[in-house]
Amino acid sequence: MSFVENYPAFSIILCMAAAIVSSGISGKYARKLNMVLICVVALLSAITLEFCCRTQTFYVYSMGRFPAPWGNEIRFGVLEAMMALFFSVIMFFSILGGRKQLFREIDPFKENLYYVLLDLLLSSLLALVYTNDMFTAYVFIEINTISACGLIMIRENGHTVEAAMRYMIMSLIGSGLILFGLCTLYDITGHLLMSNIKLAVIEVAQTGAYHVPLVISIIFLGVGLAIKSALFPFHSWLPDSYGFSTVSSAAILSSLVSKGYIFLLIKIFYRVIGFEVIAESKLFNVLFVFGLCGMIFGSISAIRENDIRRMIAFSSVAQIGYIYMGFGLGIEAGMVASVFHILSHAATKSMLFISAAGLTDASGGSKRFVDLSGAGYRNVIAGITFTVGALSMVGLPLFSGFISKILFAQAAVEASPKKMLPTLICLGISVILNAIYFLKTVLRIYVPVESEYKSIRFKGNELFGVICICFIILNMFLGMFSEPIVELIEEGLAYFA
Repeated sequence: MSFVENYPAFSIILCMAAAIVSSGISGKYARKLNMVLICVVALLSAITLEFCCRTQTFYVYSMGRFPAPWGNEIRFGVLEAMMALFFSVIMFFSILGGRKQLFREIDPFKENLYYVLLDLLLSSLLALVYTNDMFTAYVFIEINTISACGLIMIRENGHTVEAAMRYMIMSLIGSGLILFGLCTLYDITGHLLMSNIKLAVIEVAQTGAYHVPLVISIIFLGVGLAIKSALFPFHSWLPDSYGFSTVSSAAILSSLVSKGYIFLLIKIFYRVIGFEVIAESKLFNVLFVFGLCGMIFGSISAIRENDIRRMIAFSSVAQIGYIYMGFGLGIEAGMVASVFHILSHAATKSMLFISAAGLTDASGGSKRFVDLSGAGYRNVIAGITFTVGALSMVGLPLFSGFISKILFAQAAVEASPKKMLPTLICLGISVILNAIYFLKTVLRIYVPVESEYKSIRFKGNELFGVICICFIILNMFLGMFSEPIVELIEEGLAYFA
């Protein structure tokens, strides 16, 4: 056994250990520990990714060396390692990009608690990516939910408390459905390890026994994770949660938290139930319809907003719709497009929230469009970064969003005729709607007006400027060098079964 095979387990354990340590130290040192932790996790993930690419296979790590089916397992390949690395990088940029606002938004005495929540959130994301055990996945779903709720309400004002309550209620409904589906699945198969469940499910599907309970468990797992990832129409908690939380929290929640649940759903499709069984259950058709509705109605809601943060939040509803629409196509190309869009949306959405914070700071703290006129001149780097993010969401070439839309269109052509035409039509409508509200915002921030607010000088904002440039480079990297990334996704999905 190579020592590198221990790195995924080390990453999860280090995050949980850092959360414990951060609870007993000052905010200053908790912040430094969090930064070091994320860098270490990113390094371990990069080494793991290189190892998996070089060996071209996947690995199973048995916790405590207890064999299946009694022990807990971690399973990883190129896709899991790539996701872990990407999540770490996005979290690092999001925390540093919103660092200045964080000092104003939370009580200094609770700063260490903020980093405790971030450490726990990262540990839960890594566990959802790496685990090969459904019960462990459920435990870390709850850790993820509690951490995310804490990140929302740590500002301690009326809006965030209400948003956190709404988020918690919806999340608990989703968690209850997941637990019910998991219990039903365990009752049918007698296993909790994903690989063992799949073998039992294949046998059950072949014999025709327990057909109705199996379909019920699939539906409950799918709907539960859809609620937690804000698929339309289960998105009512999302705008306030993203709109009123701290800047770093909004960037992390929109980019990473929902993606952890979606990645777990992909594992359920391939490794727990099996792609063929999922297709026979007609779950893909349901996700396809809701995905298309999310693409359209999420964008319509974004157009009606007068608050830039809530507009970006409603845009996430539309982008989550893209991902589920790709699942609903029920083919390999659709899954590849959805996984790439997870990366594209994570990189772009965090960039939009961070740059929007720079624009609002240059407008007296106001998030209303009427007050943002000319903000692109008052904070040049924030204006450029927001423009790049907007163009990416619209789908212009050179940016990651363009590749996502091309992949979805190609997948639609390969799908069944019944799904091809609705997909292409909704893609076209969604692009137009995206252009309406994003380019409207870009034009607004570049309207030349005389303002009482002073221009933001680069001095004292070097870190913010560097993070914005890093986001732009990352987005353009995904857009210009997408081919090797798509190949890694295809290779990773091939090892998922």
